[in-house]
Amino acid sequence: MNQFDEVCINYFLERQTQLFREKVAETPEEAEDFLEDCMAVVCDSLQEVKDYLDESGADVTGMSLSDVEEANEVFTLPDGRFLVVEV
Repeated sequence: MNQFDEVCINYFLERQTQLFREKVAETPEEAEDFLEDCMAVVCDSLQEVKDYLDESGADVTGMSLSDVEEANEVFTLPDGRFLVVEV
């Protein structure tokens, strides 16, 4: 099942240098493949992002939700969801 819709893919494609020094994708198809390969996730809230990061082993102790939102691997989508890309 594909969890990455057009909003996720295009937003990541436009802003990938937030996380990477160089582009990792040039087309929407490449962006989608990259997100699938690195097992990126889409979350509905910052608390869900924080919980996901905690479960995946990141040290989020003491981080506010604002701190979580500012993390390079967290992309705030224009529709209010969050794309988390861990590498």
